[in-house]
Amino acid sequence: MRCDACGVEVRGDFSETLFGRLPAEDLECLEQYLLAGFSIKALAASSGMGYTVIRAKLDRLIERCTQLRDEEIRTRRILARLSKGEITATEAARLISANDNSPRA
Repeated sequence: MRCDACGVEVRGDFSETLFGRLPAEDLECLEQYLLAGFSIKALAASSGMGYTVIRAKLDRLIERCTQLRDEEIRTRRILARLSKGEITATEAARLISANDNSPRA
């Protein structure tokens, strides 16, 4: 893992969850929704936001999670091809980089 802000790198065998890859704003939205018992009505009452705003935030969160999951699946497929010798490490790195830079909503 690498922090783009300060350049610190951590290397090792560990896994990152999909939620760990979400931006802070999305994590906060997810946390608020969870603490509201997954109730838009309760979240609206506690936050002062309207239903439409909350629904839009949740829709963006769902889309972001779907994109992250799809990127992870594509990366795993690329790494499987690499381990089978179907592509080179350079090609795998290029494909993964292109995968990570794909357009997002």
